[in-house]
Amino acid sequence: MAGDERVFVAGHNGLVGSALVRELTARGYGRLLTRTRSDLDLRDQRAVADFFRKERPEVVLLAAAKVGGIQANNTERWEFLYENLLIQNNVLGNALEHEVGKVVFLGSSCIYPKLANQPLREEYLLTGPLEPTNEPYAIAKIAGLKLVDAANTEYGYHWLSLMPTNLYGPGDNFDLESSHVLPAMIRKFHEAKERLSRGAGEPVRLWGTGSALREFLHVDDLARASMDLMEQGQSGLFNVGSGEEVSIRQLAEAVAGAVGYDGPVEWDRSKPDGTPRKLLDSSKVRALGWSPRIKLAEGLKRTYEWFIASRGSPLASRP
Repeated sequence: MAGDERVFVAGHNGLVGSALVRELTARGYGRLLTRTRSDLDLRDQRAVADFFRKERPEVVLLAAAKVGGIQANNTERWEFLYENLLIQNNVLGNALEHEVGKVVFLGSSCIYPKLANQPLREEYLLTGPLEPTNEPYAIAKIAGLKLVDAANTEYGYHWLSLMPTNLYGPGDNFDLESSHVLPAMIRKFHEAKERLSRGAGEPVRLWGTGSALREFLHVDDLARASMDLMEQGQSGLFNVGSGEEVSIRQLAEAVAGAVGYDGPVEWDRSKPDGTPRKLLDSSKVRALGWSPRIKLAEGLKRTYEWFIASRGSPLASRP
């Protein structure tokens, strides 16, 4: 029975990992293997090897990664490349050595060339230069999916690489130094609303021009896609996106509405916009029966409610 399989969720405390745990639990998987970073540092080759030798996972869901927004990606270039390569090599290498039949590797849509045709299709991979601000992270993720490809072609596995669009939802990172655009906006608008309530009307300052287009997907929809494809026995590379895009300026308006902020907003044009447009072609996964269920407006409402409920906890990124 599928529910009897030993499932290792690497990065179970993070945005994607926690969504995978919710989905696995809902589907009746009762033998989940989870470790915090203090219990198992995935950058430590010996520690990861010992874990696989002892626990013998039959399914590996690799959601652990060093992640962040434009500023973190662009300033911690060594860390984003080196640490993600270590994590991936250790987990995937041990999955191969211990003959794990089911592996899902979670990547990012930033793997595609900066100026590739839109929407982005899986075959556009490595057809042009990457966006410079997140190149180290993208290179690490490309290396990971190529390891998955090699395991499939050389050793006959049916491992999966899923490349989601911009994700958000419960468990997100709201730290302003390392978060992505949507959770950063939620925190900025919330704190500005609190200032307004005290009579202070300092504007919310956002990066760039607001013209860049982005696609957003609630993380629970990604978790459902991950499990659907794995249980179907699919393999290879799949994009997973909502199919809908908004400008960063439109996103700001939507977040402000969800938060209830009606004060001033300023755009810092000296800061980068990042890739001008990044829309995924998710026709492959949709052809297999998956489609997103959570619209952006509803997803923002849920995420803000989670943010409010978690305000007593540290807002820093979790492993």
